[in-house]
Amino acid sequence: QVQLVESGGGSVQPGGQLKLSCVSSGYVYNSWSGSCMAWFRQLPGKEREAVASIFSAGGSTYYADSAKGRFTISQDNAKNTVYLQMNSLKPEGTGMYYCGAGDGGVWSTPESYKYWGQGTQVTVS
Repeated sequence: QVQLVESGGGSVQPGGQLKLSCVSSGYVYNSWSGSCMAWFRQLPGKEREAVASIFSAGGSTYYADSAKGRFTISQDNAKNTVYLQMNSLKPEGTGMYYCGAGDGGVWSTPESYKYWGQGTQVTVS
């Protein structure tokens, strides 16, 4: 059974930083080249949107325009953990942040991810 557990959310002031973690169990992340993990967020009243992703093959990373230059996605395969370092946070970034795991497809599309965590709340105010 695959389980993704996010942590690290909280309340910060604008300009602050947070580091989110996503620990996976039961998901063989890097057993094939197409496996990918990503962070999405759902802002109040909006649909879930991609923030960043990282692919097992070569560790390629992708970012939404809103995250470029401020957020960094990384992975620690030994700990089955993916991180999202968020700097210079803005109030419009307030929402629930979700970790997803999948085996390929368009990185920014929620349908590309088969497994999801329960989310961690980020509040910037």
